[in-house]
Amino acid sequence: MTGLPTTRYWYLGPRGAALALVLGMGFALGCPSAARAQQICAADLNNNGDAADEGEQANCRSTTSGAWLCPIQEVDCVADATGQYSCPAGPQYACLVKTEGGPLACSPNQCADLATNPIVDEPPMDDPGTEPDGGIDADGNCLGKIEIFSGRGVRCRPAGLSTTFANCCKDKGKIVKDGMGSSISSIGTKIAVAKGVFTGMKAAYTAFKAGATASQAASSGANALIIGLDPTSIAVSLAINFMMEFLFAGCDQQDMETAMLRSSGMCHEIGSYCTSSFLGICLQKARGHCCFNTKLGRIIQEQGRPQLKAFNGDLWGTAKKPMCRGFTPEEFQALDFSKMDLSEYYADIEARTQSDIQIDMGERIDAYLKAVNP
Repeated sequence: MTGLPTTRYWYLGPRGAALALVLGMGFALGCPSAARAQQICAADLNNNGDAADEGEQANCRSTTSGAWLCPIQEVDCVADATGQYSCPAGPQYACLVKTEGGPLACSPNQCADLATNPIVDEPPMDDPGTEPDGGIDADGNCLGKIEIFSGRGVRCRPAGLSTTFANCCKDKGKIVKDGMGSSISSIGTKIAVAKGVFTGMKAAYTAFKAGATASQAASSGANALIIGLDPTSIAVSLAINFMMEFLFAGCDQQDMETAMLRSSGMCHEIGSYCTSSFLGICLQKARGHCCFNTKLGRIIQEQGRPQLKAFNGDLWGTAKKPMCRGFTPEEFQALDFSKMDLSEYYADIEARTQSDIQIDMGERIDAYLKAVNP
């Protein structure tokens, strides 16, 4: 990235585990120098409406005059016959002498102090999801609102400044295996797989920050991941490799959770939004998703919502505020499954015939509806 040091600094814990990845701009976890004033600049070089791509943000360089020089689109000044220097980018830009030496230079991009113009960050989405059955009383009767195939709003961040240009949405293979199982038929279940993934990622992240090696942290995460879930539904070896890679990147817990579910086919991507900005310029984007407990849940949501008037004009909400609610029993019963293409789901379980799957689905759905709405 232009103007930013390529060296990555590491703060080492008591057992040598890396706890914080520091950008050249001075951002660090627990690093005293992070509070030091920084002059940065940003520019939309590819005209896509933001400055979130690599090379579009930089540390400014100090000059002998006390002004700051943005290295983005920096050019050397040229002298005329009288020895007067001018900026090729335009006469309105000053020619400056860099403190590290070199020819006079100028840039069309302005610098700003982070102390007075801090970067504004959006927190991760806070959507715990809704319990599909709305809770039950002591006699097993349903309480509250019933939702079928409900999901959660989550986000992951592609390569950008906040992620140290690691792609935190990167697919790593099908880690969570789909299936009907108890995750749909059990009345007391929320979103079992999503909850399990979050638990695993949190355990790995916590262990890593406490000084565990990446391998130890990933193993802790994998162990936590399968608690309460059928171990055959998790590709543990892939999960461990996934966690090891993401722990060394600038990804947070929600990035990792979303990427795992996304790569397993359980998420519907809604779009992107800005999650980090500077002086109104976007420095980091995020991709908003609705993630479900199974791939089947995602497929039925994608193909069922357009059939219902309740979703007309607003199928998924916005990337920043996804609408991931489940179907009401009445909405679910109104769906025409004959108009749905379930071939993607069938391909995942080729060992069974399509007729067996359809019968099994029908029986399980009928049993579910009888349980939650007797």
